Amino acid sequence: MAQNHNNDPFWRVKTMKQMSRAEWESLCDGCGKCCCIRMEDEDTADIYVTNVVCKLFDAGTCQCTDYANRSVKVPDCVTLTPENAGALKWMPRTCAYRLISEGKELFDWHHLVSGSRDTIHEAGMSVQNAVISELEIEEGCEHHYITQWPGEPDIDTGLALEPVPDEKSKD
Repeated sequence: MAQNHNNDPFWRVKTMKQMSRAEWESLCDGCGKCCCIRMEDEDTADIYVTNVVCKLFDAGTCQCTDYANRSVKVPDCVTLTPENAGALKWMPRTCAYRLISEGKELFDWHHLVSGSRDTIHEAGMSVQNAVISELEIEEGCEHHYITQWPGEPDIDTGLALEPVPDEKSKD
């Protein structure tokens, strides 16, 4: 874990814009929730999340199978940046990019805190092996796959919610 001379981790002492590319990429916890297809209610703007994932998502590894070319192969794939991380209210409530942009701490199961990329899966906070590829469902049937992931609201109105206290890493 990259730290400064005060032994504070980089995400506590740097703004997102100050982070190196490696630091920025390391914030991703590998949950895969951001790769789940969402639907927006046109009347209320509420966001519904499904257990249907992008065609490039590997459910076993919780990673994109073509991360470098994802925006070309999937034109509506959103590339997170320091500029948009805090504005994308559809991002998972447990997402490190969202948490850091909101001035909150990372959860204990985040690999930068725990030291292991497996803790997110062990804690049941990822979509590992619990999703279906968009290639395997009939087009237009995504609404049949609406779900609620651990740590997330059933309907996302975009408003910030406080995490459950025992899920937070606080000192």
